Amino acid sequence: MKIVVLIKEVPDTWGERRLDLETGLSDRSGASPVLDEIDERAVEAALAYADAHPGTEVEVVAMAPASSTATIRKALAMGATSALHIVDDALRGADLLLTAEVLAAAVKRAGFDVVIAGNLSTDGGGGVIPAMVAEVLGIPQLTGLSALELSDSAVSGDRVSDAGTMRVTGDLPAVVSISEALPEGRFTTFKGIMAAKKKPYETMDAAALGIEPDDPTVARYIMLSVAERPPRAAGTKIVDEGDAGEKLAAFLLAEGVL
Repeated sequence: MKIVVLIKEVPDTWGERRLDLETGLSDRSGASPVLDEIDERAVEAALAYADAHPGTEVEVVAMAPASSTATIRKALAMGATSALHIVDDALRGADLLLTAEVLAAAVKRAGFDVVIAGNLSTDGGGGVIPAMVAEVLGIPQLTGLSALELSDSAVSGDRVSDAGTMRVTGDLPAVVSISEALPEGRFTTFKGIMAAKKKPYETMDAAALGIEPDDPTVARYIMLSVAERPPRAAGTKIVDEGDAGEKLAAFLLAEGVL
């Protein structure tokens, strides 16, 4: 079994988040870079299967700046077998379509039986990359799973919705995304950190994957402008002078609530 896990480096969720007003991209200087917590859970899901099935290979794939090496190696320290790191300045600020195209090409190159990803990153929050990767690859997708079961030929799991819990199943190869209902990632050990330094770690650019980020024939989203969020305006204060109820009703009516 070959499991590929898609991982992402994100700004620490406890740090301040701002947009760079010149580029329109996230200003990552205000927070420490970390492996996304949902991706740690995805790595854990793959490693849990590998622990119970000797011979399973777990490879992590990331599209990230060259400075993300330490973050990616954390997944190796957790127990992943190898890593594929796509580094290309032309991919800086890539939209969802280009990101999915690059990741799908990397996954295809790595070879896989199943791809596991988090359902929603804590920085971009698009929540569609796993489904888009599956679409590009032309294979089944099982997204937003709160439980995951793997076999040699199929994958199944539970998906919680407003209508109830759905049981979904698909044949391999397939792409799945998991929710925060799955177990947290395991802690890294000193032994694991030292072992990670010797594990296979491949770096390549978009061209090596057959991707041309600047191809004018391929439609991409383009950010036209960006502006800082305006400061919050003071709210309306109602002082009770015997007619507070009328004032409140008038305010709610003006706001379209009533």
